[in-house]
Amino acid sequence: MREPAAPEPLHLPAGDGWSPFVEERAASGLAKARELLDTLKDGTDRTASEVLELWNDADLAVRNVGSLVSVLAQVHPDETIRTLAEDREQDVNRFSTDRGLDRALYDVLAAADTAGLDAQANRVLELALRDFRRSGVDRSEKVRDRLRELSERETVVGQEFSRNIREDVRSIRVTPDRLGGLPPDFVESHPADGEGLVTISTDYPDYIPFRTFAHDADARRDLTTLFLNRAWPQNDALLQELLDLRAERADLLGYPSWPDFDAEIKMVHTGAAIAEFVDRISSLAEASARRDYDVLLRRRRQDEPAATSLDSSNAPYYAELIRRENFDVDAQEVRRYFDFARVRAGLLDVTGRLFGVEYRAVPDAPTWHPDVAVYDVVADGVPRGRIYLDLHPRAGKFKHAAQFDLAVGIEDRQFPEGALVCNFPRGLMEHTDVVTLFHEFGHLVHHVLGGRQRWARFSGVATEWDFVEAPSQMLEEWAWDAEVLRSFAVAADGSPIPSELVERMRAAKEFGKGYFARTQMFYAALSYRLHLDRPDDITAAVRDLQSRYDVFDYIDGTHFHASFGHLEGYTSAYYTYMWSLVIAKDMYSAFDAGHLFDPSIAHRYRDEVLAPGGSADAAELVANFLGRPYSFDAFGRWLAEAPAAVR
Repeated sequence: MREPAAPEPLHLPAGDGWSPFVEERAASGLAKARELLDTLKDGTDRTASEVLELWNDADLAVRNVGSLVSVLAQVHPDETIRTLAEDREQDVNRFSTDRGLDRALYDVLAAADTAGLDAQANRVLELALRDFRRSGVDRSEKVRDRLRELSERETVVGQEFSRNIREDVRSIRVTPDRLGGLPPDFVESHPADGEGLVTISTDYPDYIPFRTFAHDADARRDLTTLFLNRAWPQNDALLQELLDLRAERADLLGYPSWPDFDAEIKMVHTGAAIAEFVDRISSLAEASARRDYDVLLRRRRQDEPAATSLDSSNAPYYAELIRRENFDVDAQEVRRYFDFARVRAGLLDVTGRLFGVEYRAVPDAPTWHPDVAVYDVVADGVPRGRIYLDLHPRAGKFKHAAQFDLAVGIEDRQFPEGALVCNFPRGLMEHTDVVTLFHEFGHLVHHVLGGRQRWARFSGVATEWDFVEAPSQMLEEWAWDAEVLRSFAVAADGSPIPSELVERMRAAKEFGKGYFARTQMFYAALSYRLHLDRPDDITAAVRDLQSRYDVFDYIDGTHFHASFGHLEGYTSAYYTYMWSLVIAKDMYSAFDAGHLFDPSIAHRYRDEVLAPGGSADAAELVANFLGRPYSFDAFGRWLAEAPAAVR
């Protein structure tokens, strides 16, 4: 019997070939999926295994198209290609909606005799039937037609919501003397224009340093206000429509609310459990948040004796002063060790060592932009996947940091491929950027290592959505370890970052964890309550929820929700980040902090948590790794412990 041919990576086009490439790949992929599903419904007597193989092939075809157009809609530098990708993304979502509402197709799967199926095949079938039910396949024709309309409209509105955020870059113009406190390289890279003014934009490479270091409180507030008003007012009506569309869909499917519908397939299970979790974390974080908030406020009063509170325009600035004055950690001193090129190389070295892989550069691989670096991921001398690193900002590009799939991995058939899309500076990085890079790369390596599956449904980051952040949050810990950082954090003179500085950084990072948790619970409560209550005045609801959960003040005249992109993707489930952090802290407790590269632990984690993809429930994966069910204990201890310098 001849060995199957080795999979090949995607052959992306070069130059001007993107439009026909996208059109052809979308058309052929959806046509193939349609043909396979039609074959399933042709009345032929098939075994359950044969039914599922056809289903899997069709699923893979749809996912391949959806993955490609989704990332191109966010990153391609040509607006016409982004628009084309959005149009094809609508086609994919329309196809998926029709598939989920196809009663004849459902009947074929429901009639499959499961005797003889292995556990994984049974899981595929059970989840497929569950998805059909959640799509409304068992509803009347009138209801199915309305569900189809709702799904198609939600896709269009969601795309517009995201596009408005992506394309709305605002800026302030200030005189050079108002750049006091900012790092020299930042000042050098922001020269005055012909009118003697310096432009500072709301893009992250400008916004984060300016809000952190600029002495000018008014300028910080002006920029923060613009940042919080991106995509407003246009996204106000779009968000309201999204909330209404989701609520109607949940109602037609027989759920009390959208959060109940959305939570059913997550670890949390119910909408009410989201509210309970938000309040539980808020309560756990109360003492720590108030303790550190009081430290910030006392420091602000040294500059402004009449100050009575803090908001997001001054809290980061005073947090940086506290780190410098109380912990002897100066972010401007720290950042000189984090040159972007060294950090990127270090990230690959660290994760390669940890997970037993290597990354081989593919400099001649076609990409959508010259900034994009391509690597093949190799294990045991054999290519296992391909990654694309698109890490700098540009016009029209996705504004945050995220991992996107490019291709689903199927063992012996197709490589997993993914893109890391971020907005980092090209020179020196803040250490917070380094942590973000490790976090997002955690998703990418999960996609690749979990991409050797038989079933497309289980490939890559395919676990419950409120678990997907846990592996990435745990990988952040390696960006705080002195041994790890000294392997790539090197100043211009060649000196590595001092271990004692890293220890002070670690102590300083514990400051503010309580108010960080409270701010996260404000975001989580916002995503949940907006979908549950659907308030007429969203801004008023945001202001009320911030006063209840966050320790920092609402800034008058701002509309944070308009640029809160997670409301389009995570919908009512932003609690995911903190839920995942609870699990991440528990998983990290299994590692030896003095020997983070211990292969017996690292490889067991790789094999028990990452490699299975979505082939088992997340709780089972974690229990297999820990040898017990996950708990809140490690998280609670971490949250309660006071930073040494403010005890």
